[in-house]
Formats: sequence, structure tokens, C-alpha cells
Amino acid sequence: MPMSGAYAPSRRSREDSLATVHTALDLGANLLDTADLYGPYTNELLLGRVLAQRRDEAFVSAKVGLRADGQHVVADGRPGYLRRACDASLRRLRTDVIDLYQLHRVDPDVPVEETWGAMAELVAAGKVRALGFCALGAGTGPGAGRRGDRAYAVTVRHLERAQQVFPVSAVQAELSVWSPRAARQLLPWCAARGVGFLAAMPLGSGFLTGTLTPGEGFEPRDVRARHPRFTAYAMAANQVLVAGLRRVARRHGPEVTAAQAALAWVLAQGPQVVPVPGAGQARWAAENARAAEVRLTAADLAELSELPEPVGAGD
Repeated sequence: MPMSGAYAPSRRSREDSLATVHTALDLGANLLDTADLYGPYTNELLLGRVLAQRRDEAFVSAKVGLRADGQHVVADGRPGYLRRACDASLRRLRTDVIDLYQLHRVDPDVPVEETWGAMAELVAAGKVRALGFCALGAGTGPGAGRRGDRAYAVTVRHLERAQQVFPVSAVQAELSVWSPRAARQLLPWCAARGVGFLAAMPLGSGFLTGTLTPGEGFEPRDVRARHPRFTAYAMAANQVLVAGLRRVARRHGPEVTAAQAALAWVLAQGPQVVPVPGAGQARWAAENARAAEVRLTAADLAELSELPEPVGAGD
């Protein structure tokens, strides 16, 4: 997402983004997670340039079910739309098959069984290899601290219904040191069924890297400019979380960063958990990849579990 939307537009560079993806693949980080909504479409076109050269090295994860409608984003789970969207994504990605096709959001006007059945038909047609389910957003935003448990309970009910139609191979939701709710609400469901878990925003939208300065502000089109956790007050108050990650990181070597400690925490949540960090620069992709070498101890995990809850809406 940092390459094609969500964050500061002035910092986006197609060449930097291409170099970032190539660097990740060079280092063995082969999961490329995208969506037709990102841009919209530009992120898939970007990855398509890489996949045209290195498709065999990548595991391609794409999403469907949200579309831009003027200034709004709407859920669309109609079978006809899903079929057209899949064909369009395949063209943009320059591939004949998507490894993991994820339902970005459930359409409240379409039974999830109908949507999931249409996605299963894409597997039967050989256009998709496996299906995933996104639960992004259930634990963030104003009032989410009160609604999060309820939102994930709805997600689990949707998962149970979808599972009766076709196997769910992966679930994606936000999971990080400052947003651990999914570890309590969704991860047990996945672990009990051998379902993979993709941890979105494992670096707290950049905050847990320790590279953001409180009060510096964000560009108007950067989504963090409107998020309660990224006000100057909240960012200053939440520095205690970054400090905790830095303390843990130092125990593992002078070169280990807060970001790597944050990713190591995510990896420690279970063998089926795969962090999906965003990166817009090759150096950040390299730093993220090296987090796989950091093994947190029981004492590290206990210390991080005692960090205070973040200031601002969310978990």
C-alpha cells in the first residue's frame, strides 16, 4: 500500500517501488500482497512489471470485493463483478494464475456463500489457487476498542459459513504490538483449522519503526493524518511502545532495530503467522527481511506484553 496509496503521495516513486520489490525477492521475501483497490489498479500494474520477469519467484496474493465509486469505497460481492475483477487483475499482474485470492470485504447485500461460491469457481477454472478472507479494519478506527470484539465475532461467523462452501486457506487482519486483538479473536480459529494468518500492518503503519516524529504532521492525502493514533499528542504518548521495542532489540545486537523486534513479535505468535509489512524503499525491505533472523525469548515476549495500551482509538 505505501507504494500506491494510503501514505504520503509525494514520497511515492515507481522506480523506488520496483527496486523495493526486486530487493525483497532477492532476499527470499516472496509474498507479494496487493489489491485492485490499491491505486486503484496502479499497485497491480506495478507488480505486473516485476512478475513479467520473476513470476516463478513470487507468491502472489491479491484481493477483490472493494471498488472505488467516485469518492467512496463500496463492497461488491456480486459473482459477475468478481469474475470480471479477477480477469482484470490477471491482466494487470501479467500472470495466468493468482496464488491466493482474498475477499477484501463482505458485501452486506450479497450472502457470503454466494460470493465465496463464485470465488471457488475461479479456483475450479484454474485462475486462482487458494482463497483467503480479510478482516482488516475490525480493530481500528474511532470506537473500535468497544466494537473490535464484536466485529471479529462477525468475521468468525462469516468464516464458518464460507468454510462450508470451500476451504478458507488464509485470514488477513491487522496484528502488531499495538494492535494485538486479532491474536486473541482470530488466530485461535485459524490455528485450530490449519489456516494461515497474514498479519497486516505489523509495523503499526510505520509508527513502530521509530522513524516518525511526533508533531511533524502528514500530508492531507495520507490516511494517518486522520487517524487518532497519529495526532501529535498520541504519537508522543505512544513513544513508550517504541522505547520498549528498542530495549528488546538491543538485547539481540546493536544492529537490530525496533522495526525488526516488532516483526519478530508477530512471527512469534504462531507458525502459521506471516507478517505483511509495507515498504516503499529497498533499504526498508532489506531491514524487514532480516527480522526473520531475530528470535525473541520468553522474557522478551513477556516484557512486550506488559507495554501499556496505545493512546488513541483501537485496541
